[in-house]
Amino acid sequence: MRDLFPVGRDDDRLWAVYATVGRINRVADVYRSRAAALADRDWRAQQVRAYEDFLRRSRQPVPHYSVAPITRAELPRKWTPLPALGFLRGQFI
Repeated sequence: MRDLFPVGRDDDRLWAVYATVGRINRVADVYRSRAAALADRDWRAQQVRAYEDFLRRSRQPVPHYSVAPITRAELPRKWTPLPALGFLRGQFI
């Protein structure tokens, strides 16, 4: 896993890619730069578009991705990155 929190770094602001289904929001991944977060959001949206028909036919919710600032303290305890398509873990976001 990449080093998200280098030692000695005072700036704890990160950019989070959020996965949303209905009213459920989860942090999908975090980045030091907004540009990297936007690129990840775009990639995740492309993956969802590729499987959207399958998701709808199997009556699974289609996640929406967005980017927002987050601090290290706001990350959920035991957080791990989510795959673009939540069913890869056997659950949706």
